[in-house]
Amino acid sequence: MFETFIHKLRNSTCITLETTPSRSAQFTPTVDKIEALGLHHLVDGFSTTDNPLAKLKYNALFAAQMLQNRFHKPTLATMSMRDRNRIALQSDLLGANESNVRAILALTGDSAHYSDQPHTKGVFEGNSKLLLDIITTLNDGTDMAGQKLLAPVQKIYPFAVIDAYAKSAATLQKKITKKVAHGAIGIISQPVYDLENAQKLLTMMAEANRENNAECVLVLGYFPITKLRTARFLDENVPGIFVPHEWVEALECASLISPEEEYRVGFELSKNLFKELKALHPKIHIMTANQFELAKAILS
Repeated sequence: MFETFIHKLRNSTCITLETTPSRSAQFTPTVDKIEALGLHHLVDGFSTTDNPLAKLKYNALFAAQMLQNRFHKPTLATMSMRDRNRIALQSDLLGANESNVRAILALTGDSAHYSDQPHTKGVFEGNSKLLLDIITTLNDGTDMAGQKLLAPVQKIYPFAVIDAYAKSAATLQKKITKKVAHGAIGIISQPVYDLENAQKLLTMMAEANRENNAECVLVLGYFPITKLRTARFLDENVPGIFVPHEWVEALECASLISPEEEYRVGFELSKNLFKELKALHPKIHIMTANQFELAKAILS
């Protein structure tokens, strides 16, 4: 399953879909909805988020296992440095490994400042590069103390994330290069809304691979926008994302007509962008905040 996925990622079209578990003891309704919409037939894999914005959600590793068991497609389980020290990280990876959860998306994690749990403190023993190093070490058959594992792990596939946009191209290049150097085989960008932006990221990835003699794959992040307030929020408040002024202006004009026109214009812009990105570089990670009907409409 994973070997086939990695081959597609490197050599063909590869589309993945993000899922966000809810603050619930059940993830099954989310899996059922994906199946009811037939989305599992339209994508090559999934991801599960790990308590984004430090807000309590269902565990990403267990959610990944459920998706894999139902659809027999690989799932990138996100792991955040915010909530675990290196002992807990290694322990979770070992347990997940026997359950065949072996594609890991390494994140530093959002600040605990955003948490909905009073008095929460972030662990942050290191950033996401430490988790990438942990995965490399486990794949080599030892733990972080250099002790040999009694039973070796099945190969773990490490992924990372990167901003889609930065005022300093040199800074962004450095970050990409470091994550490749620490063993990431795939890097997912924040949502991209401009083909020129996407091409710059591809050039940076090529340079990072050249410097590290690697073959890490850039996966373009994609988040469809159907509301003016979403466009404004992403552009003004989320670091690493740039929404073209043309999009904001088009949505502003449409919003003055009706909510339906606003949605139509946003969907059309987003659908066209998806087609263009796929033609440029058909490795795309779709994020819709669990608006799976929207994901299906984009993919259909």
